[in-house]
Amino acid sequence: MEQILPELGGLLLKAIPTFIILLFLHFYFKFMLFAPLRKSLEQRDELTAGARRAAERSLAIAERKAEEYEAKFRDARAEVYKQQEETRKKWMEDQAAQTAAAHERSRTSMEEARKQIAAEAASARQSLDQSSAALADQIADRMLSRRAGEAA
Repeated sequence: MEQILPELGGLLLKAIPTFIILLFLHFYFKFMLFAPLRKSLEQRDELTAGARRAAERSLAIAERKAEEYEAKFRDARAEVYKQQEETRKKWMEDQAAQTAAAHERSRTSMEEARKQIAAEAASARQSLDQSSAALADQIADRMLSRRAGEAA
């Protein structure tokens, strides 16, 4: 046991330069390799997060514009429907006015036709009355002339 301690001390003494070299390499790699690597990873994360935030903002803007577009589209569609309804009402009013005018024209024509038929009927009656009176006179003259010829 007495030999082990001095040998162990000698081994530890020989291991000190290796330990110092390992410590030196540890700090050297930490500052020269891992620090820039960590820094670039952090930058990448920041850029990724920034790109993600920019994408979210762009998406929000696009959604807002899509909503505005849909609202304008609904308003335009409502305006078109309103104009179509107004046009349809005008057409219906025009059609009603034309129908009323045609009805009035036909009523006027019917009245004129009735008056003309009544005038023609009155004229025909008068003509018949005159013709029947003349015909009655002729018949009476012939009958009288026959009786006078039979009596003579």
